[in-house]
Amino acid sequence: MEIINLKSESTRQKLMDIKNYLRKKKECVDTFLGLYFSSAIVPANLKESMVYSLSAGGKRIRPVLCLAAYEACGGVADDIVPYAAALELIHTYSLIHDDLPAMDDDDLRRGKPTNHKVFGEGMAILAGDGLLTEAFSLLSRGNVSLPAVPPAALLRVVCEAAKGAGIYGMVGGQAQDLLSENEEPDAETLLFIHRCKTAALIASSVRMGGMLACCSDAALSGLTAYGENIGLAFQIVDDILDVEGETEVLGKTAGSDEKKKKMTYPKLYGTERSREKAGELVDGAIEALEIFDEKADPLRAVAQYLLKREN
Repeated sequence: MEIINLKSESTRQKLMDIKNYLRKKKECVDTFLGLYFSSAIVPANLKESMVYSLSAGGKRIRPVLCLAAYEACGGVADDIVPYAAALELIHTYSLIHDDLPAMDDDDLRRGKPTNHKVFGEGMAILAGDGLLTEAFSLLSRGNVSLPAVPPAALLRVVCEAAKGAGIYGMVGGQAQDLLSENEEPDAETLLFIHRCKTAALIASSVRMGGMLACCSDAALSGLTAYGENIGLAFQIVDDILDVEGETEVLGKTAGSDEKKKKMTYPKLYGTERSREKAGELVDGAIEALEIFDEKADPLRAVAQYLLKREN
């Protein structure tokens, strides 16, 4: 298949309105999460803390990528919304913990006071723990309302989520990020941090969509390369936004990376070269989807959207 050139006017006219696509998929995820947490949880403060951060906003990029990958492999996105939504529980837990005084010590998240500022550090920790644990409960249950997913495929999905979120992924990257504060940036350490801290869970989100569709090895390989590339591009853009963005737009304190002496792409390469690297990664992500037909167009469009995002 010929690779789609997203820079041409004719192609842009044929592609869907990606913002509308993202909005619709976000609404599906939000609706599910609203229903899922509608039941009482004791103590009530725990539920309030969990829902506070879960409903604070966000584009639901990781669930959307899972849904889009499932569609690219021939599935119907609505069939796997609960599995995709579990990724948002994992992501939200990570944000709550990242914001804690012992970690990044942030006061704002998505334009609102961070969880520990509202509920206290102890409850914030427990809310994060609860969201992470509930994510795996959600992923592992064979809900009769969902289409049949072979047990072996479901087990692969659970393992994939654990790998992307755990010591070989997000947690490992965050640990190295903490250890590297105040250190001189070097390319190898920087790549490790970004590949694990951010790209791992994004890549896992994409791979999980393919796994739920029981896709071929070739398709999974393409999805993996796509996810790894856009995951790195996402974090590079995030680094740039921390330098160039405004707090009101970002929804979090701008300039916090420099304040904490974090290892970032702009610090090592400068903003212009960092922007070029992000563009190269997005090009590589789109090229990795060459074996897919037009059903993968949402993935192609999301890659371009992430490159141009402002928050």
